[in-house]
Amino acid sequence: MPGERLSVRGMSEVGRFPGAAPPTRVELTIHKEGEKKQEEGGCRRWFRKMCPCCCKRQNSTYDVTDKVEFVKPLAPEPAKPKPENGEAKEMEEIKFSVSSVDLLSSKTGQNRKEHHTDLYQGDELIIRRGQTFQMELELNRPFNADKDKLHLELKTGPLPLVSKGTHVIIPLVDHLEDERWEAKIVEQNSNKIKLSVNSPASAVIGLYGLTVTTGLSKGEAAATHDSTKNIVMLFNPWCEEDAVFLDNEEETNEYVLNDTGRIYYGTEKQIGARTWNFGQFHEGILEACLFILEKSDMPPSGRGDPVNVVRVISAMINAQDDSGVLVGNWSGNYSDGVSPSAWSSSVEILRKYHSSNGTPVSYGQCWVFSGITTTVLRCLGIPARSVTNFQSAHDTDVSLTTDVYLDENMEPIDYLNSDSVWNFHVWNDCWMARADLPPGYGGWQAVDSTPQETSQGTFCCGPASVNGIRSGQVYLKHDTPFVFAEVNSDKIFWQRNLDATFSQIHSEKKAVGHCISTKAVGSDERADITHLYKHQEGSEEERIAVETASRYGSKPNVYSTATAEDVCIEVKMEGEGPRMGADAQLSILVKNLSSHPRQTILHSQVAVMYYTGVLKGTIKKEQMPVELLPNEEKTIEWMLPYQQYQNQLVDQAALMLTLSGRVSETQQVLANQTTFRLRTPDLNVTPLGEAVVGKEMAAKITFTNPLPRMLKGVVFRVEGLGLQKGHEVVVGDVGGHSTVTLTEHFIPTQPGPRKLVASLDCKELTQVHGVADIVVLEQ
Repeated sequence: MPGERLSVRGMSEVGRFPGAAPPTRVELTIHKEGEKKQEEGGCRRWFRKMCPCCCKRQNSTYDVTDKVEFVKPLAPEPAKPKPENGEAKEMEEIKFSVSSVDLLSSKTGQNRKEHHTDLYQGDELIIRRGQTFQMELELNRPFNADKDKLHLELKTGPLPLVSKGTHVIIPLVDHLEDERWEAKIVEQNSNKIKLSVNSPASAVIGLYGLTVTTGLSKGEAAATHDSTKNIVMLFNPWCEEDAVFLDNEEETNEYVLNDTGRIYYGTEKQIGARTWNFGQFHEGILEACLFILEKSDMPPSGRGDPVNVVRVISAMINAQDDSGVLVGNWSGNYSDGVSPSAWSSSVEILRKYHSSNGTPVSYGQCWVFSGITTTVLRCLGIPARSVTNFQSAHDTDVSLTTDVYLDENMEPIDYLNSDSVWNFHVWNDCWMARADLPPGYGGWQAVDSTPQETSQGTFCCGPASVNGIRSGQVYLKHDTPFVFAEVNSDKIFWQRNLDATFSQIHSEKKAVGHCISTKAVGSDERADITHLYKHQEGSEEERIAVETASRYGSKPNVYSTATAEDVCIEVKMEGEGPRMGADAQLSILVKNLSSHPRQTILHSQVAVMYYTGVLKGTIKKEQMPVELLPNEEKTIEWMLPYQQYQNQLVDQAALMLTLSGRVSETQQVLANQTTFRLRTPDLNVTPLGEAVVGKEMAAKITFTNPLPRMLKGVVFRVEGLGLQKGHEVVVGDVGGHSTVTLTEHFIPTQPGPRKLVASLDCKELTQVHGVADIVVLEQ
């Protein structure tokens, strides 16, 4: 209609705010109502194309970006009285800009509370993706929605790019929508505005810098204001759209927010537990975790996918090939570093790595690698827990079997026995959806930071779906075959023939993957999660899983043949088992299940063993003739004197007893391997006085040497999150059967339940530790 006003407003693809993309020419033709449209001849159309400047259409054209909106004409505005002075004109001409930005990052503020980040130290804005947060802007004059333009920009990484999600342009909108970067004004008071900002649940995590860009709609040059504080974006297990969403408040409290835990070690019959300070909220730990991500080769654009992040963390926690956090050492010589068993916290290790600009810390073994991994994943917002597998196989040839080679005399052939069974091995579970796998394989994923075997050329392992491991689907990524073999491989015994070939003589179907343990939710009790990793031993489902997995291994046709076995052997121990400093006693139970007499000669040998299953050396051998009447059970008492092992032990004080023999009447092969450890004493930690924030208190630490020999160079390490910083106390030499008492004085800094953890380190004795639960009151 004549006199109708057309308003054209640009919409950008990136950010959805005016003027952000190059203009696109759009032609509009307006016809009066009832007016017949004039037809254009073909000659005129050709001439207009050849020379558009001489032959133009009679219409209106506008330069716009992507979208055209028709707006009805506004009613004429009433005439305003002229100002008595030039104040209004002066205000109109003031260039719109931002004076300051308040990220509302206080630990006690709404942002940190709602995002479950109020436990982190520091004054940065720490938020979780997929959830709104607030900020306040102070402007140089009141905001005019009709004329003033404003948007936010977030940048992360060395080369931020919009296309990679590392340069984010956040438009100002009237209504917030989920899964988008958007901002909305929720309060306006004079020169201040409060924004509510939304982020998608797939946003890249990490450290962002914030810039506020302002300008007028008249097209004048934009002004920018950089925030003096950064924004840290984390994964969000409380957000349904986030891949790490965990729909259980008790479990998020345990697997994300709990900064202490329990790590299990020992043998399946002698399970030990030690308290570990994860300390993910401790001062400097978040910075150290972000530093680890930056030091890895993963581009910042890959940090939005928890599968990628977990895999990189698995590689970066060990220093094997990328100067990661911790150097592994199983030699027993730790003179130029700290003994792995002396650590009881991730805090000191991570802070030391960060402060040295990435110099690997010495030394660690599997439980230390796992403890640090739990810390880093929980710190970044990924639910995680430390998991211990007893009788954990280490398959070196991807056969998905654990192979034991014996010579003609039934003696182990050490140089061929590269596969091993660790007394225990500690790795991690982390929780996430797996969009890269078929449905049903999300949930708990196994990840292992201990450097054992390479994966795609790098010492890392996982994430491997625990559901996939349980069902034998070893073709699923990542590293599922290796973890499957750890928990559910068969142990196959081979004997060398006279022609140097080998024959399969025996198999154990229940040899590995026992008592898989983690700390229970909400308590310090041990939770057995073996059922998550494997079906019940001997069940049809479990056998199907093993056979399914074996088809994808390097020995797909190797299965033990079924034989009639009527003699069996079993090794038992009394109570908690042998103690350090005393003779080790075990019972060998031999059963004849037939109605005929049986006889055999049992060959026994006991070897000192690293907990990784690698044997240091044999310290005792003997042969025991056994004669059994029909259906008879016979118990043989076996003993290893203290004098034979006192100078032979290595870390964990582990030993392996190997029994083998052949039944004379039936040629049945008897084979059994039993690992056990010599139990060490605990440190007794007793709080003294009332625990109040800001008030000095004490704790008494008592230790009695169980050995009849002197311990040299004894060092205590003491730490308590919210109680005192970790430090060493050099005690020196401790005589045989002597008692040491140490009194620690400290001032609690944080209220609530706390744990004071102590450990002892010396060459002669390892895995000695203790903990005291202390409830600290407000002042």
